[in-house]
Amino acid sequence: MSNVPTVVGLGEILWDLLPSGRQLGGAPANFAYWSHILGNRAVVASRVGNDDLGHEIRKRLAKFGISDEFIQLDSLHPTGTVRVQIDSFGQPKFEIIEPVAWDFLEWTDSWQVLAGSAAAVCFGSLAQRSPESQNTIRNFLNATSSSALRILDVNLRQDFYSADIIRDSLERANIVKMNHDEVPVVKKLLSIAADTDSSFCCSLIQRFQLKVACITHGAGGSLLCDGNVCHEHNGFEVTVRDTVGAGDAFTAALVHGLLQGRPLAELNESANRLGAWVASQPGGMPPVPASGLENALAALT
Repeated sequence: MSNVPTVVGLGEILWDLLPSGRQLGGAPANFAYWSHILGNRAVVASRVGNDDLGHEIRKRLAKFGISDEFIQLDSLHPTGTVRVQIDSFGQPKFEIIEPVAWDFLEWTDSWQVLAGSAAAVCFGSLAQRSPESQNTIRNFLNATSSSALRILDVNLRQDFYSADIIRDSLERANIVKMNHDEVPVVKKLLSIAADTDSSFCCSLIQRFQLKVACITHGAGGSLLCDGNVCHEHNGFEVTVRDTVGAGDAFTAALVHGLLQGRPLAELNESANRLGAWVASQPGGMPPVPASGLENALAALT
């Protein structure tokens, strides 16, 4: 196990209250779930309430084989929930409840040790909506090793972001991922004039000294840039159940490939393949099919 990289989803863990029922979610938790499925030592660093929903989260993680060691317990604030509506195209609309336990992430000695051991940590803007959690996330990122991958999944939700949050996060990250709807917002927040996605990615890489910048286009694939070259993938055709968690699965596959040193074209292929399959399933953490994930992914064209 010593050679298995530790990959951390840092931030919110919550229940998505979908029309079809309650699903465990939160971008960092979805990311950790898929990182675990891909064979990494995946960790969720978050906070839940001392309530039935919080206890159920711990049980669910244990069932997945993911440790709850770094899930903090909050006796004052409830476990996070999000009301989710799915439109006719499978796209989710979120109503994120506040304040909740993950708004009060606490910087602890055990989290400092975890940060120092992490090969990769994925974080976003949402969990930084409160000053307490924002400070803890900053401390966590500052405590990672210089070789660690620090992935900012921009993940803009409602009005829980600002230019300062995005700028500060990019300064602490070395990889950024966003979807095509977030691009114009980030351009405006950062006052970046770029005519194309590739020029925008290159501007971000140069300005914030990033290793990789990524823009996803849902069913239309994605663009990856590393400062030297850009690679586009056209995506895979699937019947979409809902897109909840598909982007987080994409990020997990991207990080898994980066840790293995794989080239951009391979990263783009594997990330799109996993993201598309998740979009064809209900919820962000669907179970691996009995035939195996590899076979399910290989069937996509």
